[in-house]
Amino acid sequence: MNRACRRRALPMPTDPSPPRAPSGIPSRDRPGAQPDIGPDAAQHPTAIPPTLGLVLAGGRARRLGGGDKGLLTIGGRPILARVLARLAPCAAVILNANGDPARFEALALALPVVADDVPGFAGPLAGILAGLDWAAAHRPDLAHVVSAPADCPFLPTDLVARLHGAARSASLPLACARSGGRRHPVAALWPVALRHDLRRAVVEEELHKVGAWMDRHGVALAEWPDAPVDPFLNVNTPDDLAAAETLAAEHPGA
Repeated sequence: MNRACRRRALPMPTDPSPPRAPSGIPSRDRPGAQPDIGPDAAQHPTAIPPTLGLVLAGGRARRLGGGDKGLLTIGGRPILARVLARLAPCAAVILNANGDPARFEALALALPVVADDVPGFAGPLAGILAGLDWAAAHRPDLAHVVSAPADCPFLPTDLVARLHGAARSASLPLACARSGGRRHPVAALWPVALRHDLRRAVVEEELHKVGAWMDRHGVALAEWPDAPVDPFLNVNTPDDLAAAETLAAEHPGA
């Protein structure tokens, strides 16, 4: 088992009352909280098979001076807390990050922190691979993983349900988000069964392009509007951070 995997994943609670949140993250943002997941998902309660949520937090944030973008605050909440709220429909959630996992303890997260096992900085595909391998080893009952980047503060409430729906409707193994005519391949649905092929691509071929690997197997697209707020806006620069703060103030429900 990877040394960086510190804790067991949290199953979704059966008690309908939300747990009291430790200091750091409000109850609504804890894994297991049940948010309003949008009209599409609400009309199709069986649309979400048991799924592992994977937060990709392995970026080096060079244009923001380093550190973890997920720990930055937008609208008074850490971006990571906002991402976790959107993954609440998942049966369990893990965090992919390299380095010392203790830096996330300030948020009182009871989540496993799983590091890449591919040498060097292999990019997001290495984080996806780490998540698929973790699911196979620790949650063999979960056949799918939904990944979300840790630097997207406005992810859609129906992310998990609509990715599953897109893949099912197109009879394809993979699905990723699209908004404003742009694909967002790290906001995506991944079958655990493809982990061996992904390892070959990352380790033997040294493939780094997420979309290139997806296209080999077939990827469905789940479309969202990009106005008034692009749900897949990511924070890469100080200007992005300022723009996200403005949007959060103008659209508090985003």
